[in-house]
Amino acid sequence: MEDLKIYRKRLIPSECIWLKNDIVLLCNEEFIVTRWNTLRPRKDFSHGFSVYCLKEGIKVSKFYKPDESLLYWYCDIVDYDINVEENTCTTTDLLVDVLVYPDGSSRILDLDELADAHEQKLIDDKTLYEALKRADKLVSDIYAGKFNKYRKLVESLEQTKAEQ
Repeated sequence: MEDLKIYRKRLIPSECIWLKNDIVLLCNEEFIVTRWNTLRPRKDFSHGFSVYCLKEGIKVSKFYKPDESLLYWYCDIVDYDINVEENTCTTTDLLVDVLVYPDGSSRILDLDELADAHEQKLIDDKTLYEALKRADKLVSDIYAGKFNKYRKLVESLEQTKAEQ
């Protein structure tokens, strides 16, 4: 999947954006890992890395403050649409997010938006069910101390890129 084009699709607000400046560091059948800068300047964070967990339906991103310190890990519950002929990956944000802070605490966000999307018929019953199941699995993994698998993947690639 050389020269893979990644798109981010949102339901609320409705948009689909080509992440043209993201740099793909790893791409295989299980994961896509990217390095990125914010699309628009922000004061709270400036850049990061994302792990697209294709089989799990989640995207785990490491957000850095402008001073290079870790702000938090931002986990999106998503659907993936891989188009091999067009060499694209469209990631649809299913609205539920989980933040993991440097101290290990976590927070679940936007369950209300998931309910709104269902009520507005932007997602069907099956997608609602899958989003909730994926969020539950992710939170269970975090509580069970299994979040390190995502950290290690990103940090090994960060180290590799720093040495180049």
